[in-house]
Amino acid sequence: MLNRSQIAEEAENTGSSPSINPTMGDIISARYDRREWLRGALAVTAISAAVSPMALAAASRAAAQTAAAKSSFDFAELPAGSTETHAVAEGYDANILIRWGDPVLPGAPAFDPMAQTAAAQKMQFGYNNDYVGYFPMPGSGASTHGLLVVNHEYTNEELMFPGLGEQGAKSVNFSGMTRELVDIEMAAHGGSVIEIRKADGGWRVVPDSKYARRITADTPMRLTGPAAGHARMKTGADPQGETVLGMINNCAGGVTPWGTWLTCEENFNNYFTGATDKHPEAASLKRYGVPSTSYIWGRFHDRFDLTKEPNEPNRFGWVVEIDPFDPTFTPRKRTAMGRFKHEGAAGAVNVDGRYVVYQGDDERFDYVYKFVTEGRVDTARRQANFDLLDSGVLYVARYGADGRGQWLALRHGEGPLTAANGFASQADVVIETRRAADLLGATRMDRPEDIDVNPKTGKVYLALTNNSRRKAEEADAANPRGANLFGHIIEMTPDGGDHAAIGFGWDVLVKCGDPSVAAVGASFSPQTSKDGWFGMPDNFAVDSRGRLWVATDGNSPARTGRNDGVWALETEGPQRGTSKHFFRVPSGAEMCGPYFTPDDETLSWPCSIPAKATRSPTPSPPPSRTRRPAGPTSSPACRPAPRC
Repeated sequence: MLNRSQIAEEAENTGSSPSINPTMGDIISARYDRREWLRGALAVTAISAAVSPMALAAASRAAAQTAAAKSSFDFAELPAGSTETHAVAEGYDANILIRWGDPVLPGAPAFDPMAQTAAAQKMQFGYNNDYVGYFPMPGSGASTHGLLVVNHEYTNEELMFPGLGEQGAKSVNFSGMTRELVDIEMAAHGGSVIEIRKADGGWRVVPDSKYARRITADTPMRLTGPAAGHARMKTGADPQGETVLGMINNCAGGVTPWGTWLTCEENFNNYFTGATDKHPEAASLKRYGVPSTSYIWGRFHDRFDLTKEPNEPNRFGWVVEIDPFDPTFTPRKRTAMGRFKHEGAAGAVNVDGRYVVYQGDDERFDYVYKFVTEGRVDTARRQANFDLLDSGVLYVARYGADGRGQWLALRHGEGPLTAANGFASQADVVIETRRAADLLGATRMDRPEDIDVNPKTGKVYLALTNNSRRKAEEADAANPRGANLFGHIIEMTPDGGDHAAIGFGWDVLVKCGDPSVAAVGASFSPQTSKDGWFGMPDNFAVDSRGRLWVATDGNSPARTGRNDGVWALETEGPQRGTSKHFFRVPSGAEMCGPYFTPDDETLSWPCSIPAKATRSPTPSPPPSRTRRPAGPTSSPACRPAPRC
C-alpha cells in the first residue's frame, strides 16, 4: 500500500534493495510472450511478410471466438471516473458498516472528534482500514452471521485532530504533537474484531458482543518461532526477548483453515527516531529503511527511540496470528515466517496436508516468499494447529526468463546463509530475511503486494503494484517495463499442483494501464472496455467459483483518469485477461483488501482515508455491496457481494 506511511520511502528510497540480483523485469523481457507477440503482430501490417496467411487466419478465428465468448461476470459494468462519493454496479448496494470512532467494545463512549482520548479510542473502531477477513459463526448461518476482523494500518494527524495541520519531520517537525495525541494514534493502530449479522437485507454490528476486541500498538503479544528469546530481540523492557507490545502498520492478511486471523506488519520502519550508526544493528536496520520518520512516537516512548532501544525494530515486521473467537488470546508474532514489509499471508492446505502461506514484501525491488509448515493441518482438532506456523521452511522466489520459477530455501547453514556471512542461527536468517534473500539471488520485483491462491485451480496470483524507479535497462521477464507506473499481475502454477514443490511455472496475466496508449504497454484482453482497465493492482479476492477480483491503490484523475475501486478479472478461457469495473471509491480514498462471505452474496472491503473526510475528520471505512433484492433495500451494513 502506498500511503502516508510510505511518503518517506517515495522521497528517500529507504529500505531499497542494494542487491544486484536479476530484477523481475530482466526476466520478463527475456521471455518471449507468444500471446502478446501475436496481439502486437496483428496490429502491424508488415507482419504479413513474416507470418503465413494460414497463421493469420487462425489468429483471426481465435479473436472472433474471444469476442463471442460470454463473460462469467454478468453485472452491468460501472463507468470509470472520479467522484466524491462511492459508486457500485447497477443492481448492487454499497453501504457503510462501521466507521472510525464507532463503538467496538461494550461501554465505548460516543465518538467526539473534538474530545478524543486514548482510553476512548481503545474501545472504538480504529483508523485507516486495510485488510478485512470474515469468520462464519459456528452453529449459525455461515453467510449471515460471523466475525469481521479489520486491520488499522496508519493514521493521519492532520485529519484526525481538528486544527492541528499536517505534521512531519520535513514540515513542522511534529511541533503540534503531544504525548496525548501520540497515545491516541497508537490506540488507533492495530485491529478490530466485531460481530456482524445480516437481517432484513442488511448487515449490522452486533452491539456489546462477547467477541468484540480492539488490538492496538500497546497490546501484549508473544514472540514465537526461531527468533523468540534471541539476543537481538531483547530490550530493557523485555530482557527475555519474548514479549512485545503491539502491532503497527498492519496491511493485508489472511484467514487460516483452523479459523485464525493472520495480520501483517508492513511499513514498521516509519515509527522509529534516532540514529544507530555505531550499533551492531545499524546495517540491518538500514536494509529495512529504519529510521524513516513519519511519526514522533520516540519523543514520548523510549521503545521507539533507537538511541535507547536499537533492538526494538527487530520486534516488528512479522506476521501476527490471532484467534478472533477468543478475546483473551495473546497474539503471536510468528517469526519463522520471516521479517519484512508484509503485504499479505494467503495460504492453501497442500496435497500432503501441510499449510503453505504465500507472502509479498511491499517495497520496490524486493521479493516474493512462501512458508511451508513442517506439520500438517489437523482438521479434527482446531487448537492442535495453533503452533503450526512456528516450524517450517521459508522460501524466496527466483523467476526464470523461460517461464519457470524456483523457490530458494532460507535455511541456516545452507549456501551463503552461514556464520561467515553473519548468520549464526536461523534466528539471524529470519530477523534479516531481506539480506538472506539478497545473498540467495532472488528476483527483485516491482513492489509485491497481495498474493492469493485460487482454490479451484491451485494457481497463485501476485499483484505487483508499480515501480517508477526501475530503469528501462533493468526490465526483466517478470518485471517487463522500466519505469513501471501502472503495475502488473503474475500467475504462478505450482508443479504438479503441489504448493510445497520447489519448481513452478509463471506467466504475466495482465500488464496494467491504459491499453489505448501504446507507450504504456498494457496487455488486457481486447474485450476489455474503456472502463474495464485499471492501474496499480493491490489486493485480491477469489470468490467461491474461483474468479479473481482486484482492488487497486493509486489510481487518480491525474494518473489514470479514474478513482480506485474493484475490477472483476477473467483468468480462464477465451475471456482471459478481460476486466470489468464493479465498484469505485471516493476521490482520494484507497481501496483495500476485499473478502467474500461463503455464499458470494456479500463482499466486505475496507477503505482508507479520502482526501475530504465525510464526518468532521472521519474516513470512509468498510463499505459493502449487496445484490439488491426485488423490494426496497435497507442497510447501513457491511457489504453485499456478487453472485454475478
